[in-house]
Amino acid sequence: MTTTSHGEASANSANARSGTMTEPNNKYVLTYTCAERPGIVHAVTGLLLKHHGDIRELKQHDDQRSRTYFLRIEFEISASDDNAAEMAELESNLKGLGEEHEAKWGLRPAGQKKRVLIMVSKFGHCLHDLLFRSRIGELPVEIAAVVSNHPDHRQQVEWNGIPFFHVPVTAATKPEAEDKLMELVDRFDVDLVVLARYMQILSDDLTRKLSGRAINIHHSFLPSFKGAKPYHQAFERGVKTVGATAHYVNSELDEGPIITQRVQEVDHSYEPEHLVAAGRDTECKALSDAVRWHCEDRVFLDGSRTVVLR
Repeated sequence: MTTTSHGEASANSANARSGTMTEPNNKYVLTYTCAERPGIVHAVTGLLLKHHGDIRELKQHDDQRSRTYFLRIEFEISASDDNAAEMAELESNLKGLGEEHEAKWGLRPAGQKKRVLIMVSKFGHCLHDLLFRSRIGELPVEIAAVVSNHPDHRQQVEWNGIPFFHVPVTAATKPEAEDKLMELVDRFDVDLVVLARYMQILSDDLTRKLSGRAINIHHSFLPSFKGAKPYHQAFERGVKTVGATAHYVNSELDEGPIITQRVQEVDHSYEPEHLVAAGRDTECKALSDAVRWHCEDRVFLDGSRTVVLR
């Protein structure tokens, strides 16, 4: 199934890939975004009904500030010998409706996994968490490759049967390192890049290339506690919560559109190492949630914010 945005491919990948389906191929996800107007739900759901679509889940949000309507529908087409023809006709009609509404829309099989490239430095907790959740089927992803500016995690990654690429980064080699990254993104047909505690700042040019398809995780002490040992700084100030923020990457360091945040209460009994441990847990959970929601097409960009239909 193709994904269309104003008649062109949108950021949501919809390339059919063999071996990546986890559900019957008569189940689909439709996303639809346009300027708010009366009758959108009626028009879209009526079109699905016309093509024998049985709606399993419908989530929507009408943003009164941006005057934008967001819709996500999971539906099932009754199995028949003519499913391919039915879906082709539905897609053609959706294209016409999308042009009428000037909408961005996407249509893809519900069980289709997104191909993910993970970037990591020395801290491996988020990487290992994503590897585990992917292996047990908790995340709808296929981890295509792991890139690191350090060789530390090669053995664990390759044990999982995933290609590992050590790409060192210095001030002098940063342009070449980023060119190598984009070459890997293209080579492995990557849908999403995940910065799982990758401790290098991406250039503005690279963030533009990865706009809407790169997710970062960081602790939520920013901007109060920057630099080295933020948890130790927080301990000295007697913080009462630790947390993590998962967001899309943009040119503003750690300030891209937020997808989700996790917070855990702490108290005076927590030593710095306990704060670090609590922080690791919140980072892992926030990042895995953000990756899952993105790969299930539940996250919509709305300017500098996101709408998450979960």
